[in-house]
Amino acid sequence: MANEVPAKTHGVGVFLELRKRLQSGLLIVGKDVAQTPADVAVTSGDSSLHIRTPRGVLYLTLPAGVAFEQGCCIPTPAGESCGEELHFRLRISVERSADEDSSASMMKTLRAKKAYCFYCQGCMTRLLEDRVFKRVLPLPNGNWNAIVDDWCCHPDPFASKKLLPRAEDCLMGDSFVLLARDGSCEQTLTEEVSPVGTEDSQDPKKPCRRLALISCASCSSVLGEAVAPETLKLYVTQVVVEPAVGDRKPEASLNRSLFVERTVAARLLELSNSLSTYHFSVQTPDGKAFLLLWLLNSDSIIASVPETRVGTESSNGSPALHSPSPRAARALKLLYIACSDTGIQQRDIVTSWEVSVIGHPVVLPLKVCEELLQVMDDSNSTLPASMRCMRSYEVAYLRL
Repeated sequence: MANEVPAKTHGVGVFLELRKRLQSGLLIVGKDVAQTPADVAVTSGDSSLHIRTPRGVLYLTLPAGVAFEQGCCIPTPAGESCGEELHFRLRISVERSADEDSSASMMKTLRAKKAYCFYCQGCMTRLLEDRVFKRVLPLPNGNWNAIVDDWCCHPDPFASKKLLPRAEDCLMGDSFVLLARDGSCEQTLTEEVSPVGTEDSQDPKKPCRRLALISCASCSSVLGEAVAPETLKLYVTQVVVEPAVGDRKPEASLNRSLFVERTVAARLLELSNSLSTYHFSVQTPDGKAFLLLWLLNSDSIIASVPETRVGTESSNGSPALHSPSPRAARALKLLYIACSDTGIQQRDIVTSWEVSVIGHPVVLPLKVCEELLQVMDDSNSTLPASMRCMRSYEVAYLRL
């Protein structure tokens, strides 16, 4: 059940959430670190927050343009968690910084008439040589064909047609790009037909679908699908796209879970802003809902420090040289439910979303859906007990 504290959670020493729009914040200190509010003192440093406890001083690096207002740290009730946690309200000042929009996804960086290289995110093998697109165009949103009857007064003219790119086009979907094949694909990509989903024994009219999966020839990571003989569908969670600049090699790829986290977070933020929606249904390619996401806010700045790391810094007034200060980072705050959850309340919510078609569909490969759920669960496990659940949902943060 979502209301139960998972056994896998870590001991939270210090948790910080700042809200840029509200210019306020919540600081939570575990009682293993400090017993009373008098044991905690908060001051500001140069682009940092200093939290003094009986274990020493914890230094949290803040993003540029964010500063704590001295003297504005007020103890507040911790509710049912008062036996485990101390809560404090903070005031902050915020200045718009140049890197505020630096979390744009690949979708926002692609431009026409510029050369790009596509790399496998898993092994950083170059997949597609210098691609120059004459047109970079957005596709209709994911459920456009469900409302086509509202556009037309005659039978659906698109029923037997696919929206496919021309030779020098790049068409962008919510979670993928469509590209035309070229000669370089033969050496770097492999194709294999695979069944998707299982046959519904109660409806013989729904046979098992088959997809032509596209994989990296070097590491065998699934990158996308061949939606037509000459068209590639590459998911944004599977490839790295960089401007083609001479023979320059790309930087080492991010840790896989961090790449998935940041890529999905950036894309959800863009979709929320462009579509004015806050509910997302993460689905597998066969259209089956895997994960329901409810975006609460996009202006959070968070830091979570395990109890075992509080007090590991030097006591001479500065952070230990071998131990860099924890860094507060921008993040999306989300409520989520895995569609496989067997809890009664969770099943009711999943059914309600399905019946009301609440969530905007975001299609990702099954393995990526599983990776994303693991990222969400890992985030949830680092939160204080008082913040892990809301109603029947679980809470997680995705860093940008």
